[in-house]
Amino acid sequence: MELQLPGIGTWVAALLTLFIFSFLYRDNILYRFAESIFIGVSFGYTVGVAKRGTLGPNLFGPLLGDFGANWPLLVPLALGVILYLRYVPRLAWISRWALAVYIGYYAGFTLLQKLHGEVLPQAKATMLPLNVAWGAMAGNLVIVVGVITVLVYFFFSSPHRGPLKPAAKIGIWFLMISFGAVFGSTVMARVSVLIGRLTFVVHDWARPLLGALFGG
Repeated sequence: MELQLPGIGTWVAALLTLFIFSFLYRDNILYRFAESIFIGVSFGYTVGVAKRGTLGPNLFGPLLGDFGANWPLLVPLALGVILYLRYVPRLAWISRWALAVYIGYYAGFTLLQKLHGEVLPQAKATMLPLNVAWGAMAGNLVIVVGVITVLVYFFFSSPHRGPLKPAAKIGIWFLMISFGAVFGSTVMARVSVLIGRLTFVVHDWARPLLGALFGG
């Protein structure tokens, strides 16, 4: 089966991938070129998604469709415009008003959401019974001890003396293990991405290219 030359899209993706990999040697103009393209495309894509998925259906569409019923949407529109006054030196201080409203609103809006969605479920998950089978009891005991000792470590209202000192040290060990697990998971995810890009460069670009040029 004769292999065909890679298409223009494959060439662009492969070259940009190699440009990014060139940073492993040292910082260079090819890497900065690919980095700039990535940032620009990501920004443009984000703006497009925000326009079509947020601003269009939630702001411009309702205002143009039924202005009388949706005129209160002019308030968030004005706050959004005011945010950009930070680029006008003489009026930059006005943007702080919109920023204060934005931060205050979302802090209050997400407070109960985070409390019921993360804090309370995580607290409930650590309240485990110990009157169970030996295997389950050992696992529950590790979680209970880990939570208590980590909380002791972060209890800064009094110095870690007496029984608090060994408990805080145990908490440090639990933190080190958890951070190590998170770091290992992150490294595995990054290695998976690296393998994916190398597989693309070899099988989708280099192999068809060499096969089309030299046969095979």
